[in-house]
Amino acid sequence: MIETKVKEFLESKLSVPVLMEVPKNPASSYVIIEKTGGTQEEYINSSILTIQSYAPSLYEAALLNDEVKEWMLDGLKGLITVEEITSVNLNGDYNFTDSSSKRYRYQALFEIVHY
Repeated sequence: MIETKVKEFLESKLSVPVLMEVPKNPASSYVIIEKTGGTQEEYINSSILTIQSYAPSLYEAALLNDEVKEWMLDGLKGLITVEEITSVNLNGDYNFTDSSSKRYRYQALFEIVHY
């Protein structure tokens, strides 16, 4: 499951919790990973993952988002170094503040090709 691979990778790099769902009592800063789509052709998978960076301020959420992007995209020590991952592309990132919970967050969308 690609979400697990990305979660394990980011847990080893970030100093905040990396989760698959928002907890009932969240920390002040954390990251949520969610698979939002994907395809498979001849044993090659392409998955779209959103990574949401939550923090106490918009500035801190933006900084956390930048750190996530750096680790995901770094060619020498990023996600591409994980076995089964063949490419990682950023499809976009933006302020995605959660108006219902009034929590600051950024969201980055990645396309990950893997087998």
